[in-house]
Amino acid sequence: MIDIREADPGSEGLRPIIQAHLAHSWDATPQTSNHTLDVEALREPGIRFWALYEDNTALGCGALKTLPDGTAEVKSVHVIAAARGRGLARIMMTHLADLAQREGLSALVLETGAAHLPEYDPARKLYEALGYSYCDPIYGYAPDPNSAFMRLALEPGS
Repeated sequence: MIDIREADPGSEGLRPIIQAHLAHSWDATPQTSNHTLDVEALREPGIRFWALYEDNTALGCGALKTLPDGTAEVKSVHVIAAARGRGLARIMMTHLADLAQREGLSALVLETGAAHLPEYDPARKLYEALGYSYCDPIYGYAPDPNSAFMRLALEPGS
């Protein structure tokens, strides 16, 4: 059974997932364009972090960073390599969207790797399938040729 719960990204069972996420992004993205958060950044005020478990084994994670424009940025969505292909990232993304909608946020936004970075193809395809559309740089970011910015409008009360 899949269970998503709010968690501490620095806990013993989650640190390896954060480290794998950091390693992937550092390998796939030019250093000047990397916006991946480490454990300490994921613990900062305004950021909430969730872990996805199966039988009390952590398989993935995701976070929301509240922005001053009434949106939240999706951060650190990652599923361990051994659990990929099961739709777990979609489950986490849906969880985050449902939560944001219940809280009355106007949209979810995110930054991911641009089209010339093939390591991010699966992520962009998932976001597109979930209804995200490409947009201008989101709050706190400047234009970057290595970044793709996406937005999912949330309908209040639906």
